[in-house]
Amino acid sequence: MYEEELAFAHELADAASSIALEVFGGSFDVRMKPDESPVTEGRLRIEAMIRQRVRERFPKDAVLGEEGGDEGGDDDRARRWIVDPIDGTKNFADGVQIWATLIALAIEDRPVVGVVNAPALGERYAAVLGQGAKLNDEPIRVSRADRVGRAFVVFGGMADWLDGPWAPGVQALMRECRRNRGFGDFWGHMLVARGAADVMIEAQLATWDFAATRIVVEEAGGSMTQLTGEPVEHGASVLVTNGVLHEEIVARLRPPSDGDA
Repeated sequence: MYEEELAFAHELADAASSIALEVFGGSFDVRMKPDESPVTEGRLRIEAMIRQRVRERFPKDAVLGEEGGDEGGDDDRARRWIVDPIDGTKNFADGVQIWATLIALAIEDRPVVGVVNAPALGERYAAVLGQGAKLNDEPIRVSRADRVGRAFVVFGGMADWLDGPWAPGVQALMRECRRNRGFGDFWGHMLVARGAADVMIEAQLATWDFAATRIVVEEAGGSMTQLTGEPVEHGASVLVTNGVLHEEIVARLRPPSDGDA
C-alpha cells in the first residue's frame, strides 16, 4: 500500500537534493522573515518544484509547506502533502551539513508516508504506515534503553530550557541521563528512530517540521507526543522517545502545579 506515493516522495527527494546541493556551500542570498528565521534560494526553489510536481501527479491532493502555506486539493483535504523544503535552514546557511528535505503524505491529518532526505550527510530515511522504517534502504529500530540513567538525550537548543515552566524538569533530566547533546532539527528525531539516541525534546515545532519525522519514528517503534503527553499539534512542543521511556519522561518533565510543595 502507498507504493506509488512512496516512490513519488523519493523522486521529489532526488530532485530536491539536486537543487539544494547546487546551492549549498556556495554563495547565495539569505533573507530574514518577520520571525527572524532565514529563507534561502534553495528553500524557495525546492518548495515550488514540489508543489508543481504534486499538481501534475496528484492534482486532487493538497500541499502544506512552510513557505507557501496550504493550497489545492479537495475541500475535505483528505490527502495532503506536507513539506519542509530545508529543515535546518540556519545550518544550511552556515555551511553545516545537518539539514534535510522533509516530505510526508497525510491522510485525514495522519502521516502515512514519510521521507527525510539529508543529502549532505548521505542519509535518507523513509517509512510507510505499517511497513517499518529504513535508513538508506536498511531497516532501523529504536533503542531498548529502559531507564533515564541509560538514556542519551538530545535537544533542539539550550536557550529553550534555561527558564520557563519546563526548565526544572528538563535540567534535572539532563543531569541524570547518561549523555546529552544539542542535536536539533530533524536529525535528533532520526537519531532516536535509528537507536543512536533515546530521547529528543523540542520546545516548539510546526506541522511541516514533524510530519515526516513522526512516521519514521513511529514505524521504527518510537513515540512522538507533546511534552505533556498529548498528541502533537502545530506550534506545540515535541517529545520523541524510544517508547519504553516515554511515560517516565512525560512525568519527569511535568511542571509542578501551584499546589505542589
